[in-house]
Amino acid sequence: MLEDVRTAARNNAEWCDIVCGSHGLVGRTDADAWSVPRRSPPWYPDAVTLRPGVDAEALLARIDAGPGASVKDSFADLDLSGYGFRVLFDAQWIHRRPADLPGDAPLDPVTTTDGLASWAAAQGGGSLFRPALLADPRVRVLARHDHRGEITGGAVLSGGGPYGVSNLFTRTDCSRDIWGAVCATVPDAPLVGYETTPDLTPALSAGFATTGPLRVWLHG
Repeated sequence: MLEDVRTAARNNAEWCDIVCGSHGLVGRTDADAWSVPRRSPPWYPDAVTLRPGVDAEALLARIDAGPGASVKDSFADLDLSGYGFRVLFDAQWIHRRPADLPGDAPLDPVTTTDGLASWAAAQGGGSLFRPALLADPRVRVLARHDHRGEITGGAVLSGGGPYGVSNLFTRTDCSRDIWGAVCATVPDAPLVGYETTPDLTPALSAGFATTGPLRVWLHG
C-alpha cells in the first residue's frame, strides 16, 4: 500500500509540475517533495510531499507560505496548524490495475487549441489549461461528446506508467460512466489518482481501490 501511495504522489507531483510549467513556474523535485517558490495556479498546491516524515519547516521554507498557500500532504502525517494552515480537505489515493471492463466507450482525445478551450469551459477551469499541455507527450486531455458534438464530460491522463487521472468531470448525472470511459481509453495501463469521500463511489465501481489517505492544507 505504501508503495502505491508513493507512486500516486509522484505522479500527482509530476502533473502539478506540468501545469505550473505551462504557467511559467519552475518546480523543484527531490526525495522529500515537489514544490514551486511562487504561488501556484488556482486549485493547485505549492508543494506535494513524496515520502512520509517530511520536516514541516523545511518544506514551508521552499514555498511562499503566506495566505493562500497550500500543501498536499500525501501521507496525511504533517501538522501544519502551528504555521497558520488549516485542513482544506481529506481524501483517499486510488489505484486501478489493468483490467478489462466491457461495455464502456473510450473518450476522445482533445488535440487542438480550440478544442482545449471548449473542454476547459465545460470543465470549469477556463484559462488554467494552457495550450502548452497539448504539446506535452505526458498529457492526454480527453472528452466525451453528445450527438450534437457538445462536450458532456472528460478527464486528463498524465504520466507514463501509471497514468494519473485528474480533472474528471461530467455534465450529466452519472460520473460512473466517465470513470468507465477513462478505464476503457487505456485498458492495459494502471491508473492512479485521488478522490474525496463523496466522490469515491463512482471510482470504486469502475475498479479502483483505495490505497491510503492524503490531506490538503491551506494557509488562512
